[in-house]
Amino acid sequence: MDVNLPDRLSRATGKRAETHSTGVLRLNLGDTRRVCPPDPARRRDDERNDNGEMDMIVRTTLMAATAVALTAALAGPAIAAAPTASGGRHDATREAIEAAVKDGVPGVTATAEDGRGVWSATAGVGDLGTEKPRSPYDRYRVGSITKTFVATVLLQLEAQGRLSLDDKVDKWLPGLVHGNGHDGGRITVRQLLNHTSGIFNYTDDETFVRTYFLKDGFFKHRYDHRTPRDLVAIAMSHKPDFAPGTSWNYSNTNYALAALVIEKVTGRPYGAEVRDRITAPLKLNATSVPGTRPTLPQPSSRAYGKLAETTTGPTYDVTELNPSLAYGSGDMISNSTDLNRFYTALLRGDLLPARQLKAMKTTVRAEGFPNAGYGLGLIDRKLSCGVHVWGHGGGIHGSSSEAVTTATGRHALAFNFNGDWAGDSDAVIEGEFCGK
Repeated sequence: MDVNLPDRLSRATGKRAETHSTGVLRLNLGDTRRVCPPDPARRRDDERNDNGEMDMIVRTTLMAATAVALTAALAGPAIAAAPTASGGRHDATREAIEAAVKDGVPGVTATAEDGRGVWSATAGVGDLGTEKPRSPYDRYRVGSITKTFVATVLLQLEAQGRLSLDDKVDKWLPGLVHGNGHDGGRITVRQLLNHTSGIFNYTDDETFVRTYFLKDGFFKHRYDHRTPRDLVAIAMSHKPDFAPGTSWNYSNTNYALAALVIEKVTGRPYGAEVRDRITAPLKLNATSVPGTRPTLPQPSSRAYGKLAETTTGPTYDVTELNPSLAYGSGDMISNSTDLNRFYTALLRGDLLPARQLKAMKTTVRAEGFPNAGYGLGLIDRKLSCGVHVWGHGGGIHGSSSEAVTTATGRHALAFNFNGDWAGDSDAVIEGEFCGK
């Protein structure tokens, strides 16, 4: 979910076109065996989702095979908190994150991994009141990075023969996508995942913007519970952006629906499927689907926003909110180490069979994303030096994140700004992969 940015408030586009966050995630993981201090975030943090289904485990052939395939990946190291040992490989990345702080971002945490080791760096502060620095182990709201997790689960379900990407939405959610020209009988699951459905983006609704993204509305409604069907109903009150399959537009409604499809196919909360199929096998202990829990698990920093249509004016602490407003499209929490591990495993083929991974990496032209194509919850982006990176980006109140990897999984980067109005995330990615 890409929300709470001054650009969105003034333009209501549904796309991350502002300079500090492009909505593109890239990441990649190296094969190092450096011994590092224990990560305090590595303790098991099985926080329950709304339905309290932490003990429900569904074992399938695909899931079991995935767990076996990931054994080697799980032997990877914790973060090495010694950037001076990098031999200058990450100097441009460090300069870019320090520049983001000079530009107004309260604090940045970044972790990169390549074949020669793991590197992490922080800049700025995690708490404007106490001036406590950010930590390499910080957990943060990842926004639309959630979309890659949702798409991965749906593709696993397809690999098991439990659904088809060409199924119509009405097959699984009959009657839900209807009104003002929307027709779930003409839209496929694939079109949800690659944003070619034409379904209106509910976070562009003017009332929704005033209620959740501007100061007066946010502080009154930050703890509101919204069901996914509420969010879809907002979209259905508008006309479609275009006929299904005829164009492209980023829509958070697509992924609210995708998560609902997961629940209909499996009979379980989508967060339980993400946990059992991805986060538990990969031991992503800092990653969770929080349900309606408004707080961030520790360790974490505070998150800050302007809650206005401009980048000037007061800065507000927006850390606490009910993430149900971003169900399926941007509600997840993670940290940089976990995101690197996830995207590396995904691109290396550890989470999906070759056929499904190929489908995920089949892109369409994405308006508003220069030099990029959008696949199924995954973005392919060509950098200025010619390197291609794959991943996603995400923005939600007080948090702007990126996670990217090369196609082979040999070089990964994930980072977070704990402010949503400043900083150039493109420069951080270019610094890491292009050295400039």
